[in-house]
Amino acid sequence: MASRRQKRVLRYVEEGSLLKLKSYLRKHPDIELNFSRGSKGRSPLHLACSLGDDAVLRLLLKKGADPLRKDRRGDTALHLAANRALKHGKRAYDDLVVPLRKSCPVAMETPNRAGVTPQDVLQWMRADQFQDATMAGDGTTKTDPEKEWREKLFGECQDEFFETFGQYDNDLSREDAEPDDFVDWAEQIRREYHEKRRAQAQREAEGSVSGRKRKKKEQEAESHKELQARLEAEHAEYLARAARKAEEVRLGKKQRYEEKCAATFQGGSDSRLGYSDIPWPAPQGSVREMVEVMLHGADRKDKTAFRKLLKRQQTLWHPDKFAQRCGARLEDSERGRILDTVTALSQELNKLSESMK
Repeated sequence: MASRRQKRVLRYVEEGSLLKLKSYLRKHPDIELNFSRGSKGRSPLHLACSLGDDAVLRLLLKKGADPLRKDRRGDTALHLAANRALKHGKRAYDDLVVPLRKSCPVAMETPNRAGVTPQDVLQWMRADQFQDATMAGDGTTKTDPEKEWREKLFGECQDEFFETFGQYDNDLSREDAEPDDFVDWAEQIRREYHEKRRAQAQREAEGSVSGRKRKKKEQEAESHKELQARLEAEHAEYLARAARKAEEVRLGKKQRYEEKCAATFQGGSDSRLGYSDIPWPAPQGSVREMVEVMLHGADRKDKTAFRKLLKRQQTLWHPDKFAQRCGARLEDSERGRILDTVTALSQELNKLSESMK
């Protein structure tokens, strides 16, 4: 079973994080790289070949990865490299097969469980694919400008990192800490470079298809804006309807209050009055809510009219005057509760009147 550190190595190989892997191996030089993991029983070197990551492959070889280690099918890393070269041609051959062959020439003749060697696989390559990757027609050495630039960038990033931050320490208590910010920055440069290359290849392959996709995205964005505008308009209309409904409810409460006041205080009836028979502005509400119903619709900026309405309500609910009008008709069992509520209403109206001065 792979250790925690070996799992970290596999993760960096899967991500193609060359600088993180290089830093981690420098910090932990005793990590055993010749281990297998997963249903296919592949090592980090196998994984680097299957992903076509030549930079990680060269680093693993440098750190002691075994080119002859086999997976569950009996394939070595060179088998995977040869298969990739058969599919992708000379570039994959130069990047993967050549360093493995130089590191371990005998691997070319190592068979898997089916008896197939990497040399057998490479025989299926076309002649124009299988030309010597390192020699030009005039006998001079070919160079890959893009590959040289990438390797130079990685070298300069590493040199600058160690000059700026120094060597790694050997404190094993920090083995799970993330690499320094510079390593992340350098890795980001590498990812952006490869992303740019892939994007360029995709644009060249898609051609007019990309234009149609862009137009479709623009249409979807426009549709989204229209939908958003419609939803906002419907929400505003909903709020307006809710406000109108609330205003209708408040007007209805005030109208019922005034009608009940006229029937109770001005009528000639001598029927007994319980608590529920009193024309409270808001029977189930607080004293403050009752006052709001009484004064609803009044313009407080027109102080003269507002004081006049307030004065009328103070007179209507003054405890002594209320007792003169209705005291003889109150039910004995609820008299105290009624008079307490009338007193509270009168006090609230008086406070409001004082604040207007």
